[in-house]
Amino acid sequence: MKIDPNNPADLSAQIAAAIRDAIIAGRLIVDERLPSEAELAENFEVSRPTVREALKRLAAQSLIRTQRGAFGGAFVNRLSFEDAYNQHITTSTLLLGMNGVSFDTACEARFALERACAALSAERRSADHLATMRAEALRQAQPGLSDEAFCASDVAFHRALVDGAGNPVMSYQLAGAVEAMQPLMNMITFTARDRAEIVRLHSGIADAAEARDGDAVAHILTELEAYTKTLAQSVFAARAQASGTDSTAR
Repeated sequence: MKIDPNNPADLSAQIAAAIRDAIIAGRLIVDERLPSEAELAENFEVSRPTVREALKRLAAQSLIRTQRGAFGGAFVNRLSFEDAYNQHITTSTLLLGMNGVSFDTACEARFALERACAALSAERRSADHLATMRAEALRQAQPGLSDEAFCASDVAFHRALVDGAGNPVMSYQLAGAVEAMQPLMNMITFTARDRAEIVRLHSGIADAAEARDGDAVAHILTELEAYTKTLAQSVFAARAQASGTDSTAR
């Protein structure tokens, strides 16, 4: 593993990338002990603090783990889909926020992705997935539920639908859609939505999943998408009107 000292990129970032590439390529395997800090510093021709910073970067990505003791050191970690969820959600949230993705674009992507797992979820969902969807729909119908709790329940409902597909790769890919896009969309639409309508649609999805009717699940998700877009349009229109009124008043 080598780095380019003339590369303007941070040396620790280059070292982390080189080790990451070796892990991905299989040159470093799960549970294999990495060379010591001194050995890595000699190999990359850098200082030990630079190597230490590179290892911190890799640990933050869950690619390695460190342990102390006579048999300690840094070891290649076994990364699970669950371990990668939070990173994926954080990245998705930042990506959407920093790049000013429009509501319609985010909504289109979020529901298209979820519809992709509708058939599998209807076919494979377990009793636990159905129970979660039912419980969250009932929770959403509670009159005293706060907006924050309603949003969390909304995410939990769709998480259960997605996980019902029984495909960890799809669950990982949809983590950003459900747990990053959904809260962002809820932040815009919560003032206009009719909770009873959301509960009706969610109950319909649960009914269709219980009947193992993937087409019906997809159809109701399309209804939910249209309703969500309508809510957003009403919110944006109200904001534009309020802005115009304020401007006139000034």
